[in-house]
Amino acid sequence: MNVTVKEISPEQQLELNDAFKVRFEVFVQEQNVSEEEEVDEYEETALHFVAYEDSRPVGAGRLRFADGYGKVERICVLASHRHTGAGRLIMEAVEQKAKTEGFHSMKLNAQISASGFYKKLGYHVTSGEFMDAGIPHLEMKKTLSAES
Repeated sequence: MNVTVKEISPEQQLELNDAFKVRFEVFVQEQNVSEEEEVDEYEETALHFVAYEDSRPVGAGRLRFADGYGKVERICVLASHRHTGAGRLIMEAVEQKAKTEGFHSMKLNAQISASGFYKKLGYHVTSGEFMDAGIPHLEMKKTLSAES
């Protein structure tokens, strides 16, 4: 499988639609998150990332900068492409962009079912369980090393 990740600015409407398409399939259709909760006020200011297999979007995520952190959000991969490395590639692209922008600390709210994935990438749990969009989550953080 040949998956590549592209950074998408909010002005790149076609590619941004690819991100929304993947997010809609994973979060709204698969996990029953309401469309109103899935799309929020940060879409136009966040940096977006889309994983493509050839020209087909198979994963997405976004990055914002807040409170001294690179805030990782909306990481998702189509069910057909989970456990292929696509999620790791998205996270590597997000972390690299944060480092390029001068950030060394990352933060995310992980669905509990995905926390093991983030632990493998070096994130550690920094909160108790809380609900977001009706799904149990944990806050997780990571300090980016100079080498990574």
